[in-house]
Amino acid sequence: MSQKCRIYSRKDFVGLRKAGALAAHILDYIAPFVRKGVTTLELDELCHEEIVKHGAVPASLGYNGYPKSVCISVNHVICHGIPSERKLNDGDILNIDVAVISEGWYGDTSRMYAVGEISSKAKELIDTTYEAMMAGINLIKPGIRLGDIGNAIQTRAELKRFSVVRDYCGHGIGRIYHDEPVVLHFGTPGTGLMLEPGHVFTVEPMINSGGYKTKLLPDGWTVITADRSLSSQFEHTVGVTEDGCEIFTLSANGSDRPYHAVAE
Repeated sequence: MSQKCRIYSRKDFVGLRKAGALAAHILDYIAPFVRKGVTTLELDELCHEEIVKHGAVPASLGYNGYPKSVCISVNHVICHGIPSERKLNDGDILNIDVAVISEGWYGDTSRMYAVGEISSKAKELIDTTYEAMMAGINLIKPGIRLGDIGNAIQTRAELKRFSVVRDYCGHGIGRIYHDEPVVLHFGTPGTGLMLEPGHVFTVEPMINSGGYKTKLLPDGWTVITADRSLSSQFEHTVGVTEDGCEIFTLSANGSDRPYHAVAE
């Protein structure tokens, strides 16, 4: 099935850049609060206050009935974890997914965090997820197809014997939260939508330490690994330029990489 994708102008990129920068700032801001004993609900409230303080709106709050401002997915939760009174413990890994609306533009990004000392397997999973996302993003330029991106992500993940979630994917974004195209994180090179300057979408692979099958919990939002294995995710919003791409959601202080990575 062919996909269509809106074309945004370089002027539009100004708004996208601002929204993306704010979303990234929220992930930078929340990092010091991620520690043992803090509840995911407290983290959600802190993110909400910081978003509003900057004159923006939490895009997820009320979206299709979602009850909180951010998604916080811990350990075997793949995505859409609802913040609650659950306290973080040493050894936990978690993804915080932030989406904001700033002057009508959406910025969407997520990052992994760790509480205390985590297992070597968890570290490898987090590193691999980031590397897989960037392997896909680094290919982006006019003429590349979405299948090339998905294949690069899948190849990097499976090289470490991890699996790529099939049921959830990236998406077009801009003036609309979830738009065309559907961005799969697995695929066949040379297939799918051919990228053009002005295409804007998210790249947000979910990588599991076990199998790729998922299970939706009764709350209608929380998605977990069917085998209860650990899951990891990173996300950036990107725009295709004339000769490559621009990442709108880069951290201002260089905190995009996994927490334990050696500084470059």
